[in-house]
Amino acid sequence: MINHYSTSLRALVLAFLLPFSVSLSYGQLTQPEDPSDDSTIVYPSSYFAEFFPVSANDMLNRIPGIGLALRGGGGGRGLGAGEGEILINGQRITGKNNEGRDQLNRISANQVEYIEIIRGTSEELDIRGGGQVVNVVLLDAPARSSTSLELRADRKQDGTLDPGGQVSVSGQSGDLNYLFSFEAEPNYRNSKAREFSFDPDGNLTETRREETTRDRTEFAASMNLGYNFDRSVIQFNALAEDRTRSPEDRHRIINDLTKNTSRVQTELSDSDRTNWEIGGDYEYSFLNGDRYRFLFIINDRNFGYDRTRFDIEGLASTANLFLAGTGRDRERIARSSYTFDIDNTQRVEFGLEGAQTIRDSTLRMGLDIPGIPSKDFSNLVPVAIENSNSSVEEIRYEPFTVHNWQINDRMTLESSIIYETSTIEQSGDVSRKRDFDFVKPKLDYRYDITPTLQLRAGVEKDVSQLSFSDFSASTDNNDEDKNTQAGNPEIVQEQSWRYELNLEFRLPNDAGVVNSQFWYRDVEDHIDRVDVTTSLDNLQSARGNIGDGNRYGLNLDVSAKLDRIRLPNALLTTGIRLRDSEFTDPFLGIKRRQRNNGRWSLNMGFRHDITSQQLTYGINYSNNSNGSTGRKEFDINDIEERIQKPYLSAYIEKKAFGNLTFRFESRNITENEFCRTRTRFDGAIGDGIVREVEDYCNGNGMELALRVRTTF
Repeated sequence: MINHYSTSLRALVLAFLLPFSVSLSYGQLTQPEDPSDDSTIVYPSSYFAEFFPVSANDMLNRIPGIGLALRGGGGGRGLGAGEGEILINGQRITGKNNEGRDQLNRISANQVEYIEIIRGTSEELDIRGGGQVVNVVLLDAPARSSTSLELRADRKQDGTLDPGGQVSVSGQSGDLNYLFSFEAEPNYRNSKAREFSFDPDGNLTETRREETTRDRTEFAASMNLGYNFDRSVIQFNALAEDRTRSPEDRHRIINDLTKNTSRVQTELSDSDRTNWEIGGDYEYSFLNGDRYRFLFIINDRNFGYDRTRFDIEGLASTANLFLAGTGRDRERIARSSYTFDIDNTQRVEFGLEGAQTIRDSTLRMGLDIPGIPSKDFSNLVPVAIENSNSSVEEIRYEPFTVHNWQINDRMTLESSIIYETSTIEQSGDVSRKRDFDFVKPKLDYRYDITPTLQLRAGVEKDVSQLSFSDFSASTDNNDEDKNTQAGNPEIVQEQSWRYELNLEFRLPNDAGVVNSQFWYRDVEDHIDRVDVTTSLDNLQSARGNIGDGNRYGLNLDVSAKLDRIRLPNALLTTGIRLRDSEFTDPFLGIKRRQRNNGRWSLNMGFRHDITSQQLTYGINYSNNSNGSTGRKEFDINDIEERIQKPYLSAYIEKKAFGNLTFRFESRNITENEFCRTRTRFDGAIGDGIVREVEDYCNGNGMELALRVRTTF
């Protein structure tokens, strides 16, 4: 065991050090342009010409260290005071589900003039963050137009072929920029699961075999329009999605070895989800250099589902469980700001953001118990569920100030302070109204030690976005012994102080990037499972606040070209995440790690462009630690340990027949499965009386995909 561990450790170290040692070799490599700003790297379209890219995303994938630039950002509360990492023509795409990164596959490569990796902070940036910003600049021409087309077919483990595709039209007409896209994404799924149950003495008591089939194609249409006036820019974005799926079928065989009996169950599930979003922004630049901005987002998501479970005996089927729910999420956000210069080294932005967020939800359940059945409950008896009809609304305001200071040619300091005030009100089965106030300061310091070596340090007070689904009862589709989960109207926002120290070295001649980052989180009101039991006959838990704790870790990344080992245009990336955490478990009173957070993870990627053949191939590998309390989830009457297995995928891409690009992918070559060991207890886990242990695994098997893309 020790020798095996040592060998694995050496392999990890070598995988990390290999690209570093290779990249430090002498020689001349193709270089990006060198702008006057040392903290910005510019990649002109000519840099990518030999790689035959189809989309802007293909171009990004050829840039060493691009994964570091795109790490983090996005999500979070509202629009945020400038958080994100993707700009298009220097402007953010104002959206939650239709933001900048989503546009990269829709923009044709022949529409891109150059790509910037912005490593500094600047008042000119429309978004800011603790990392880097990618700015994709499109050609500025009186008239241009390009159409991208992609057709794809996925082959699943049961042999089913699932087709899909995407078409995008982008271009410019005078001062008008436009992008229209329609996508049909295949989402067929076939999974096979097995479960073995043991008594406290380790004797096998039950086996289960299960197969689930789901057929769904997700449709999405989006539009992005931008118009440049003399001193102003206006943008408008829209998205509509339909994720309705055909019924999901589940077939289960249960063998009870203690009674030597076998039974069959089936389940039929329906679900639908629609979503639309509208966003836009307006920016005006004054003659004195001051700037005014206004941004807004409106989105609306509706979903519904129902699930019926049947016992099968011969040709007869009898329903024994019915669950159904509906929901609607709405968000309306507006943000306004004014930016002006103090002097030629300092700039200040004042602004205000307001948001309204609403979630309406219902949950119904029917069981095969004595009572009056209802057709609306699959001819089962309706059962009352506590806190199952709910409407949660948050009204939030955030005045903010951002100060950007160019201390000297090599140092910048960006500081901001946000005051958040909000009211959260829940109505329906539970009536509750609460007010919250937070002060959120932030500092971002950057020092260009040399043009290629940069130090970044950041301190920030963070307040998490609450998930309104935690406020009311919901279904538990991962545990056949628990049909529903309780809600918690008392949950409050998790807060943390975030500390980061980052050192990035860009190797000479664009040979790669070496990056190290240490981070620490001092957490208050951490969210996990808590006890909400009202009767000892019915133990219940819900997501809630378990107290204070901390998280910390070290990220090590290398992205390097392999020209020095006679693999021109090959790129190897390696990322190692080392982390730990400590919180007090509310059920056992012990110190443990954060839920489902192992000690380490490894991600590796390799791609090689054989430009003479217009061919690219590559592999991606990931693995995670197992064991200890880092992969465990503690609940009121059970403990789950998740078992992570390696994941491997590979692809080969070839340009042929003129302007057609063919890509063949093999995903999950290692047939990675989701596995867990669940220990169930009689009563609460604190009593320590084990009832049974379940070993469960579920997987989709290896999947194959063929994509054909072209631009015209």
